[in-house]
Amino acid sequence: MHGGGQVFDGAEAVRRYFELSRTPFPDQDNEIISIAADEAADTVLVEFWLTGTHTGPLRVGDRVIPPTGHNFRVRMAASFEFAPGSDKIICERPYFDQGAVLRGLKLA
Repeated sequence: MHGGGQVFDGAEAVRRYFELSRTPFPDQDNEIISIAADEAADTVLVEFWLTGTHTGPLRVGDRVIPPTGHNFRVRMAASFEFAPGSDKIICERPYFDQGAVLRGLKLA
């Protein structure tokens, strides 16, 4: 999984990423806008709204921001690459404005 210039490689690293990203936003959800598949390349592109409510501590660099109770809704896209001939995702690449969540929470 790639995101924000970071790479989370392997099941353990990806699980840790999801744990950390759900701590500040336990109700995090995706509202699908559109999906496109390229079977020849074993790739799916998804456009979606990422939503959530800031109810847990949020780590931004070295700071921890206490819960604000604010909601956010950020438009994103992600590509998913699958192992040939299977339903196993081998790579996800999310694309989004990293400051959008902070602006949505009125923190930037």
